[in-house]
Formats: sequence, structure tokens, C-alpha cells
Amino acid sequence: MTQPTDPSRCDADVRMRGFSRRSTVEAASAWLDAQLQPLAAAEVPLADAAGRVLAEGITSGMDVPGFDRAMMDGFAVQAASIAGAAPYNRMPLAIVGQALPGRPFVGTLASDQAVRIMTGAPLPAGADAVLPAEVADVEGQRVFAQGEVPPGKNVGRRAEDVAAGAVLFSPGRRLRPQDLGVLSSIGMSTVRVVRRPLVNIVLTGNELLPAGTPPHGHQIADANGPMLSALTARDGGIVNHCAIVADQREQLLTALARECDVLLVSGGSSVGIEDHVPVLLSEQGELAIHGIAMRPSSPTGMGRIENRLVFLLPGNPVSCLCAYDFFAGRAIRALGGRSKDWPYRRITAPLARKLNSTIGRVDYARAKLVDGRIEPLSIGGASILSSTTRRRRFFDCAGRQ
Repeated sequence: MTQPTDPSRCDADVRMRGFSRRSTVEAASAWLDAQLQPLAAAEVPLADAAGRVLAEGITSGMDVPGFDRAMMDGFAVQAASIAGAAPYNRMPLAIVGQALPGRPFVGTLASDQAVRIMTGAPLPAGADAVLPAEVADVEGQRVFAQGEVPPGKNVGRRAEDVAAGAVLFSPGRRLRPQDLGVLSSIGMSTVRVVRRPLVNIVLTGNELLPAGTPPHGHQIADANGPMLSALTARDGGIVNHCAIVADQREQLLTALARECDVLLVSGGSSVGIEDHVPVLLSEQGELAIHGIAMRPSSPTGMGRIENRLVFLLPGNPVSCLCAYDFFAGRAIRALGGRSKDWPYRRITAPLARKLNSTIGRVDYARAKLVDGRIEPLSIGGASILSSTTRRRRFFDCAGRQ
């Protein structure tokens, strides 16, 4: 088994010499996890809080609703006063007023009285039930009950939704639309959430054309920029800056210095003569991991420049995707307060055919599920991005997702 890289001995300049050692996936993940803590809290308007992660728990300071209320249109009554009422035994009550939402009846209801009431209106003092309009006959200033109702019928009780002192949400919860409704119901206009990580994306390569440009000559359209931007958004990050940068030392230094929480560098991470980024990262900060015993994504590197986490992602699109999913995405999710785990559904199923893996290296295969069995599509072909569009997930060679 390949031994974990000792970060203090990581050789930055491996250009044209090959990696002298590679970290295991486990060692690389362990180093990364040691760097990860949620970012500081930020206060945002409630309207902007959907999908954000709570930085602190929320306890209600009030009852919702704050009063007993009618749950249907009809008449507020004392249930005992119409006990035994039926179509053949109508019981009369005097109508003494009405209650509307936001406009309660002022006074106390007597046993021989009724108050016309609309759904959502406060239940008058003295009343304990609502007689539905469809079982009531109105004649002038009297209503005749044609049915009885038990106490509490058609009444929404105070605090039946939220009670004062109830813990509504715990820290780390990712807020859903219905959560915002609950928070609004207790009068919250802002909420404290974990700040979303700012992510810079640097795409290296003199052969790259801007995304969406038709390829021509010996140049290719950038595929990694749109992919990494979408993955960053999926994981709760904000793309602060995304640009193609030439394989030139000064331009790369400028890109590395731009402020952010996470820097994704696509390309220039391996051992080629123009792979400057590992050396620059080592000079400007810390190159903790360079080269991982996995396929694809073997040339992946990780480190820090001051407070910025830096991920060196291979330029080949499949390797870039794999390295992002296993390392960079994990960091972006954790910094934003989300689970570090993969945001994919998991299954366990038998392999449809055998997969071979080199001892000491973890292979991740593009695969699909066919009739309950995992059908490998590819392990190699790091530049064949279309192979990922036919997959369900990455699987390791033991058939575990």
C-alpha cells in the first residue's frame, strides 16, 4: 500500500521527474478534514435564507397562533347550549355580533347567544365551539342550529402550531421553504446563517478557448469552468471569480493571490514542464498533498495560501470532476456548514463483471445500474467527459458507491 505523504517532505518541483510518492485517498482526506471548520456567521434577510445553513439554533419566543380561532365559517357558540340539536329539533340562538380575522367580537358570549364568525377569526370569550354555516338556518337576528357540536369542534387552539419556548431548528439545518414560513410566523425578519464560501476558479492552459466557443485549430473549448461553477453552486459556494489564465508564472501568481475562501486550479497540477502551480503553491504557502494513489485524478494536489484552501485539479475533465467530488466539494460543503459527505444517493449492488485494480491504488469507475447490477463503463479515459453523462455514480472496485 502506498504510504501517506509527509507534508513536510512534499517535493514541490516534480516537473519532468514524476511523483516521488503519492498520498493514499484516506491520508489526503484526513489532511483535508483537519483544515475544515464552518465559516463565520452572517445575518441575512429571511427572504434570502432558503437553502442556507443555520449558524445557531432557533427557539420560539411566542405561541403560534396566539389565540383560539375559528377553523371554518359559521357561528361561535357554547356547545352545551345546542346539545341534541337536529334538523327535526332546531335550537334557536340570538345573533349578537360577528368576528372577522383581525377584528374580534368584543364581549362575552352567553349560553343562548351566537356570534357570526369567519375562518381565522378569534373565538369570542365564552364560546367553545363553532357551528358550521351549513348546519345553521338564519332567520333575522336568530340562528337555528340543525346539529350539535362537541366542545372544541372547529376551533384551532392557541399554540397548536408553535409553543413559546419550543426549539424549532438546530444549528446546521439547511433551511427549506416551509422553514422560512415557520420563522416568519414567529416574527423573524432575519436569520443567522453560515457564510457561503467564496470560490475562485483558475483554468490554466494556453490551448483553452472561453467556454462555449467552437473549437478550432489546435485549441479546445473550456469544459471545466462551467462544470466547476455548477458544482460549486450545488455545494453551496459562490463563484467569486472564474478565468482562463495562461501557463505563465506571473499571471498564475496574480491568480493565486486573489482573495477567496477556496481556490480551484484546473490544469497545471502534474509533472509537465509547464505545470507551474505546485511550485508556486509551495513558494507562496503550503503544498501539503501532491499526487494521490487513485485513478482518475492521480495528479491532484492540496494546500493553503494564508487563509485560502487551494485545490490543484487535473485538467482532464473526468479527473477534474473526480478530484472535485472527492476533495474540493467536500471542503466547500463543510466550510458552508453542510455535510462533508457526498451529495449523491448510495446503493450497494453486485458487479456485473470483474474489475481489476493495481495494488496500492484506489480506482473509481464510471458505472451504471442495469437490472440491479453495477455495469462498469470506464476507469480510464480521463479526458472523455461524455462518459460521465452515461453514469449513475462513481464506484470503487469493490462495488461500493
